[in-house]
Amino acid sequence: MPHALGPQTAVTVPLREVADALGVAVRYQRTGAAPVPGPVLLSGVSVSTDDVRPGVLFAALPGRRAHGAAHAGRAARAGAAAVLTDTAGAADAAASGLPVLVVDDPRGALGHVAALVYGTAAPEATLLAVTGTNGKTTTVHLLDAVMRSLGWRTASTSTVERHVAGVTVPSVLTTPEAPELHAFLARAAEEGVRGVALEVSAQALSRHRVDGVVVDVAGFTNLSHDHLDDYADLDEYLAAKASLFTPERSRAGVVSLDSPAGRRIAAGAGVPVTTITTDPSTRADWHVDVVGQEVDGTRSVLTAPDGTSMALVVPLLGVHAAADAGLAVAMLATAGVPLVDLAAATAGGVDVVVPGRMADASGVTGPRVWVDFAHTPDAFAKSLTAVRAVTSGRVAIVLGADGDRDPSKRRAMGMVAATGADVVVVADHHPRFEDPGPIRAAILAGARAVGSGALVLEEPEPARAIRRALAAVGDDGVVYWDVAGVHVPYSSFEDARTALAEAGHAPREAARA
Repeated sequence: MPHALGPQTAVTVPLREVADALGVAVRYQRTGAAPVPGPVLLSGVSVSTDDVRPGVLFAALPGRRAHGAAHAGRAARAGAAAVLTDTAGAADAAASGLPVLVVDDPRGALGHVAALVYGTAAPEATLLAVTGTNGKTTTVHLLDAVMRSLGWRTASTSTVERHVAGVTVPSVLTTPEAPELHAFLARAAEEGVRGVALEVSAQALSRHRVDGVVVDVAGFTNLSHDHLDDYADLDEYLAAKASLFTPERSRAGVVSLDSPAGRRIAAGAGVPVTTITTDPSTRADWHVDVVGQEVDGTRSVLTAPDGTSMALVVPLLGVHAAADAGLAVAMLATAGVPLVDLAAATAGGVDVVVPGRMADASGVTGPRVWVDFAHTPDAFAKSLTAVRAVTSGRVAIVLGADGDRDPSKRRAMGMVAATGADVVVVADHHPRFEDPGPIRAAILAGARAVGSGALVLEEPEPARAIRRALAAVGDDGVVYWDVAGVHVPYSSFEDARTALAEAGHAPREAARA
């Protein structure tokens, strides 16, 4: 199959059946207008010619710079069975010699077409989806970990990786395109998966990547400044997130009230929702009370709507980690898992590793070093608060910002960094096609505007930046290294350990990225 985690056994669907579902006719463009011999059978769907295999329906979509129909000939040579496109792409699609389906909005139709081809319209597994600005990836991995502790066979897809029943591949998009998502769900069904956790971005909801999927429970973490390069303002960004809580996409929801947007999501939801919070002064159905924060994890007590309480221990730093764990458990309870079973499954602590999230690169001695993937001011604030809670030494942050992504948040990132840390080192992180100098300048301006007394340094080269941060905090300090723009920062993790070794601190074998 064209997708790395697609079904291993192909099931074909007649092109005519797809055309009937779309309410369009199949356009045949064969020489002499001879009829196509036998029915055209589809065994998959793809938006990329790189993924086309014999029997695949190639979805030729309009793009920002070019139309996908320009590649229909390449798709035909790779064995595509037919093309789905719009009026603008119809001529190029027809020139490929393949049968063509023409609809007004091929992207809008793609999810439902993929569900029909892959047979995923009504999956038997419990489907759980998480949206929000921060905490989505962590919550998905927590969901997967708890489901495995329940004895379930699981599948999950997040910003960092996708897995089905133990087979794992790296992610490219936070949420895969609709054909890949439905191929993933088909593979999960084939493997007898009982629970699936999905990370769902705002862009995925706006761009129809999760169309054709109705999840059993949707979860909302929070909303803060992000993605204003894609959305006009935070209201439009929130509206995209809120669409997950409609009958077309979910059956029930669990909404965190830890950010003001949570109340708006809960109030406007078109499906039944329960609420959860870590704030003792906020009225909610579920409550998370943090009772201990240590270097190696966070302890909390989760109280259900009926007053039943259970202890939760996660090997992750901060109140926000406890909030994500509480949300994961509440979602599973809302999906019908008895709380007594959830308490038993988590009794020894939740065994979870979230790749690239607060990875501990520390040595046996010397300063503690955490390598993280964060990209919003709110994420920085929460992580720095978590670090402060477990150290009495100086705290340094090494940070940068993505190029070609929402420049409006860069100054705020610097302000948060200088407010929460004693040392701020601004480096280059994935500038893409932008000049990295102005990116650094915006962060530096924010950091220097705070007047907190923090030492603010500019060091473009990340390898030198981490070494300057280590020198600035001393052996009893902490360095928080943000690697925005890198999905799984294994190289940064190893470089941090190398820098510690250069300073005479042997690596800890227990450290995991």
